[in-house]
Amino acid sequence: MTRPALRLILLGFFLISASSAPVKKTQDVNIYSFYINSTVTSRYATTIITSRVANRLNESQEIFFEVKIPKNAFISKFRMTIDGKSYDGVVKEKADAQQQYSQAVSQGQSAGLIKSVGRTLEEFKTSVNVAALSKVTFELTYEELLTRRLGKYELLINAQPMQTVADFKIDVHIHEKPGISFLEVTGGLSTNDLANAIKTTRADSDAWVTFYPTREQQTKCKDCDKNGLKGDLLISYDVERQNPNGEMKVSNGYFVHNFAPLDLQSIPKNVVFIIDRSGSMHGKKIKQTRLALLKILSDLSEDDHFGLITFDSQVDLWKRELLKATKANLDDAKSFVKKITDRGSTDINAAVLEGVNMFKRQPQAGSASILILLTDGDPTSGETNTERIMSNVRKAIGSKFPLYCLGFGYDVNFDFLTKMSLENNGVARRIYEDSDADLQLQGFYDEVAVPLLTDIQLNYIGVSNLTQNNFALYFNGSEIVVSGQITDNNVESISTEVIAISKGSKVTYQNTVTTKDVIDVPSEHEDFVERLWAYLTVKQLLDKHVLLEGPEKEAVKNEALKLSLKYQFVTSLTSMVVTKPQEGDVEVADKPKEGKESHRPPVSRYPSFTPRTGYGPPGPSDYDYDLLYASRLRVPASRPRVRGSRPSVRGSRLRVPGRSGYYAFDTPNRAPTHVTRTLVAPTQSAVLAVRNNRFLLPADGQTKPLCFDVPIPHKLKLLQDSALGFSMNGKSRGSKTGFQQIIIHYKTNHHLTINTSSINYNDGQNNVQYLWGQEPSQHEQEGIILILRDNEMDVTIGSIRVVIVLHKKRKDVFLWPAVWQQPKNVTLSGILGKDKISYEEIQGSTLKIMDNDVKASWDEMTDYRFPSAPVVRCWLVPFQAVMNGEISDFTVTQM
Repeated sequence: MTRPALRLILLGFFLISASSAPVKKTQDVNIYSFYINSTVTSRYATTIITSRVANRLNESQEIFFEVKIPKNAFISKFRMTIDGKSYDGVVKEKADAQQQYSQAVSQGQSAGLIKSVGRTLEEFKTSVNVAALSKVTFELTYEELLTRRLGKYELLINAQPMQTVADFKIDVHIHEKPGISFLEVTGGLSTNDLANAIKTTRADSDAWVTFYPTREQQTKCKDCDKNGLKGDLLISYDVERQNPNGEMKVSNGYFVHNFAPLDLQSIPKNVVFIIDRSGSMHGKKIKQTRLALLKILSDLSEDDHFGLITFDSQVDLWKRELLKATKANLDDAKSFVKKITDRGSTDINAAVLEGVNMFKRQPQAGSASILILLTDGDPTSGETNTERIMSNVRKAIGSKFPLYCLGFGYDVNFDFLTKMSLENNGVARRIYEDSDADLQLQGFYDEVAVPLLTDIQLNYIGVSNLTQNNFALYFNGSEIVVSGQITDNNVESISTEVIAISKGSKVTYQNTVTTKDVIDVPSEHEDFVERLWAYLTVKQLLDKHVLLEGPEKEAVKNEALKLSLKYQFVTSLTSMVVTKPQEGDVEVADKPKEGKESHRPPVSRYPSFTPRTGYGPPGPSDYDYDLLYASRLRVPASRPRVRGSRPSVRGSRLRVPGRSGYYAFDTPNRAPTHVTRTLVAPTQSAVLAVRNNRFLLPADGQTKPLCFDVPIPHKLKLLQDSALGFSMNGKSRGSKTGFQQIIIHYKTNHHLTINTSSINYNDGQNNVQYLWGQEPSQHEQEGIILILRDNEMDVTIGSIRVVIVLHKKRKDVFLWPAVWQQPKNVTLSGILGKDKISYEEIQGSTLKIMDNDVKASWDEMTDYRFPSAPVVRCWLVPFQAVMNGEISDFTVTQM
């Protein structure tokens, strides 16, 4: 008889909270592979987290998968794979999932727990019972539209696998057609020794960020310990904005319009700050509020007008009217702020209405009015009915200006603030009780400090199902995004018109774009415009659902639910149901509300606490257990062929998708020449006449990389560290791209020979052979780590990490080397020895490189460092211009 449903909640990484018993760490679970792959196309990010875990016990045990994802994201896929069989999550309406959940609870079976953690993340956890000496693969996909704030987009990636992982990778690819204007990587995972594990590459419209820390490095970040990585990578970037009409993208019957014009004069603003000084603001909160207000007042422009209101059960005004932000007025206002103290109860209704009256008493033509409310609690004085308060405020404002509500801490009625702000063209933001609360307040103000346009209307011809296309204000550093469906697939162009009010005048932006433009994105992401439209539509429908009542509310809910189900988004209206292999067990995943956990209580299947496994240092070789498990099943085990005594070899038995490689260069320690000379890049005809391998060289501080050609055939010195005793040489193919053989030497006895059919490793006594296409494997010995994936051989020796990528183009098969990591402050030699190089564009196609004028040509190349082999644009320069030598200086006679 099938056991009834289990239940779990999806959308984040959550801790076991069914018991306060300490978590028992074991060596019985090994996370042998952990990948995070994020692809950002036109601000729409799709992130896939893949964790492969082995049960090392001779008995079955529960194995957990725990990750953190951004609060703004929608989970769109979850899969568990055990013994070659996949179990996919299915998004259902909450009521349908609730029925399964209730059945599970009534049977006393296990449940999951979901919660928000911190300011920007949610936690997701699930588990599955895995048989003895078996493995499980977890795969979670989530999607989000990155929002531009203060002039940049931010992609936040959290990593906390709870143990060191031999094969750990984060790969991010950003594609922005207008070009990427700047790129920055920060966060806790970029500190200390981990900084050397991060590599960035920029090439015009594309950027790649790779993070490949070794096991040793995984214990050395700011918050890392013996349990491995614990922290975030924050990738910030912005795009070029040369077209004031914005950026239009059309694909598969959908379009998206990103509008963020530059070079506009700021509009003078009228801002009224309404500050809660009730008793609950006592102590640190009121102190931080004063600090933030003092800084905000200092940042006001002299053209601005402002007012200050403080309230508890009584409402007090600094001045009855708005005053210009002169030095004298600001000094007086700062004196007022310094005297704000906490007292009394909370009359939100009277305070907000008084703020509205300030604008009405003194209207300012040609300016933008903004009302900002800061409170930390419920209304407890005067009018306390939240529905009546919202009605009063809505009628008083009359859609004339926005109301922004800042909720301080978790005791505040955030649903009330959210609804009141949405009703008045504003947003609600939570201010977290922390040491930087004053910076949070100031940061929010910075987002709305410089209005550039008001009353923005975006019009389109030949489209339907538009997302929001009218906006009260456009602020400097932000962006307006509109998406929709094209009604006629035969139409060849779309006309756009943006009408708005700028400083003192009406402005119009008009543009016509072709619908036939091909968007250069990977095939697996070719529907990103449609999914972006669905994501944005669902988000805005859920906001409307908060505001409406009666039949309209139901209609909006049904539309949001329909889209959530179609695109498999886990939203506040849906849950993801996962049928697990244990006799049809079921888990359900919900998206939590801001500041709240699931209303469903956790239910344990077991009478006592089940220890969380999946943590702890690596134990015995996975390879050995694979052989044991295979013998139990009486099937041959896949294993490397070994001559002599067998070294310790890790053999992971799961197929891992090919991943992006990366290489970089270190600048040789040579005295710069001061003799100016002009070098000329080879012309296109010359390139065609001479077969060559083309290498990419990232440029420090530049969006356009350099590239150079190396004629073939040659035996090349690719990379060498004499102090370490490391060298890597490559034998190019006769008249074709790539290499037929790459050999790595370490000290005097370690030799790794990589061909297009096999890989051989010899330590002076034993020989291990791998075949391309076999099961992924791991091998560790004497400071050498080898990881074989589908089409990659990952090699770590000391502080050098390289990857050899196997490319297959029809019947053409070749190798390509890439450097992922190299030691700091160490000069490496070889073709790949340079990390980055600096240059200056002088005039036209002339570059200044190391004090030399170099004639370059703007060309393209295929970047074979990545398995996807993207085509990028680069400045093609002569070999001698960047390598400080002749090609003969980089050749070897013996491999």
